[in-house]
Amino acid sequence: MKEEKFAKYSDQELLDKRKNLKTQLIINAVLIGFLIGISIYGAVKNGFTFFTLFPLVFVFFLIKNKTDSRELENEIKSRDLK
Repeated sequence: MKEEKFAKYSDQELLDKRKNLKTQLIINAVLIGFLIGISIYGAVKNGFTFFTLFPLVFVFFLIKNKTDSRELENEIKSRDLK
């Protein structure tokens, strides 16, 4: 169903989306690293508690959002764009 979402975009719009998505992926990677660092610090400092594992919930949602990038890349490849 989501591939239909990208099918309605023009070629230039797809390339612009990919450029914006790369920036978003870099930001997500930094956030994931930061949240994992917070969890590790909390585990070392206070042991495993709810607040130690709470940032990992956000990591799950950031990783789950990654599927749009795969579908966008598949649509770009199907149109033979670079």
